[in-house]
Amino acid sequence: MAEQPVRVLACGDVEGRLNALFSRVQSIQKKTGPFDLLLCVGEFFGTSPEAEAEWQLYKTGAKKAPVHTYILGAASQEAVKSFPGTDGCELADNITYLGRRGVFTGVSGLQIAYVSGREALQEPAPAHCFTSKDLSALVAPLTGSSKFRGVDVLLTSQWPRGVWQYGNAPEVNTKFCGSVSVADLADHLKPRYHFAALEGAHYERLPYRNHVILQENAQHVSRFIALAAVSNPTKKKYLYAFNIIPMKTMEASELVKQPQDVTENPYRRSARDKTDKQKTSFTTQEEEPANQFFFDLSQKQGAGFRGRGRKRYSDGDGRGGGGGGGGGGGGGGGRRDGGDGDGDGRPEGQNKQPRRHPQPTGPCWFCLASPQVEKHLVISIGTHCYLALAKGSLTPQHMLILPIGHYQSVVELSSEVLEEMEKYKSALKSFYKSRGERCVLFERNYRSQHLQLQVVPVPLDRCTTEDIKEAFMVQAQEQQMELMEIPEHTDLKQIAPPGTPYFYVELDSGEKLYYRIQKHFPLQFGREVLASEALLNIPTRADWRECKQSREEEEDGCKQLRDDFQPYDFAWED
Repeated sequence: MAEQPVRVLACGDVEGRLNALFSRVQSIQKKTGPFDLLLCVGEFFGTSPEAEAEWQLYKTGAKKAPVHTYILGAASQEAVKSFPGTDGCELADNITYLGRRGVFTGVSGLQIAYVSGREALQEPAPAHCFTSKDLSALVAPLTGSSKFRGVDVLLTSQWPRGVWQYGNAPEVNTKFCGSVSVADLADHLKPRYHFAALEGAHYERLPYRNHVILQENAQHVSRFIALAAVSNPTKKKYLYAFNIIPMKTMEASELVKQPQDVTENPYRRSARDKTDKQKTSFTTQEEEPANQFFFDLSQKQGAGFRGRGRKRYSDGDGRGGGGGGGGGGGGGGGRRDGGDGDGDGRPEGQNKQPRRHPQPTGPCWFCLASPQVEKHLVISIGTHCYLALAKGSLTPQHMLILPIGHYQSVVELSSEVLEEMEKYKSALKSFYKSRGERCVLFERNYRSQHLQLQVVPVPLDRCTTEDIKEAFMVQAQEQQMELMEIPEHTDLKQIAPPGTPYFYVELDSGEKLYYRIQKHFPLQFGREVLASEALLNIPTRADWRECKQSREEEEDGCKQLRDDFQPYDFAWED
């Protein structure tokens, strides 16, 4: 027997207009049948004498709500007096105050998470506001379960800030609309339906996905709906009806079905593009501070080369992380042994605060603080990025530019990381040019967890830039893929929102080629093209795993490359 859906009505700010609301609900029920519950977000009570008189009729039992009604708490100081406290309770027959924050699970198994009021701007928080502690207390018990997939419904008074990203635009002033904390809450709880009010507007955002396609297991989509105030003069929608089968009773294959108009997650970009000045508004666990990195990159040279103070390399024990990854960008090809990412080559008298970099949720072979990283492959370390020899490199000078912190792709980099990555690109171009070579850069954001920008030199006398471009185009067509040329001065972020799987090539002329990965993609494609007879003519080196060297060979190659690159390395400046 098929599971029966729960029939739900959601409503925006009631503002004391109880008769108008319940009259409308009764009318709807006469036409379509009874609903199981009514959820009210925003401000429920009014402050006028008329609103108070209406409420007394329901409070005394003279009138009764026609459906089980659940409401949020005060969203203004004036409304606080209408609630007996912060704990949920029944206010009248069929009208229940949910409380300050919590989770309500009905007999059907429908799970409703809720937070009342506005985000507190100071401590102690006023009675109509919530704090980061409230959100942490709500999130931790839910997400701490290994079976957690999300909640069925999330009710908040305020909108989540930035919910309109990648979606249709709302008719509100987005400059001042919404709460970052509510956005973080929605990102953590992954509600199938999220309702909010307070802005006097109706807005149904396109559904958005909760997973990164082709990189994470499919998850359900979320829908955000903002509702206007009851009986508003412009007749904006204030009631929303829907049927929902509780998540816990659904087959996974049904739950994760994606509608055609689904968009990227609007909260992913803001969560990834944090700088030191912007921190997540609440967290469910202690953040692990990132480390500063000080390495002995010249152990076989005696005393380390002294660069700027913060990048002085000691000739001590060489502790620290470093990382070169699979030259094919495959996210690592085996277990890596490395240092502990906590070197102590700090110059005398210097006591700088550790810089915070984004942290991975699990082991990562390319985060510089990770113990999995291979420090002997590191060529240069900047403030936000580092340079490493590619493991199983195509040529002895094949390098990787990698962010020190955990970023998955170029389009997710913060501005300061991107700026330093451009400095490394410029330095490498000058280095290769001095050797009679041009460089090709490529990135594969597919089945990889940490950005690896591959930089491969091609001798000028081997082929022209046009030859390289044609080789990529032709071999893509042979595999039923169409590489698109990106117009000059077009930012990759404009065509590939965070979470989009893609392959990207940048030529020494500045021309850029892009392919939006649809389903399957050959992991070694970039190497295969460059190794082909038309270009480097080393087809046996197309797979990085076939090009592995011994540890000693890698160390010798890195030492030579470090010495050769030193005059172009801005991180070694005196």
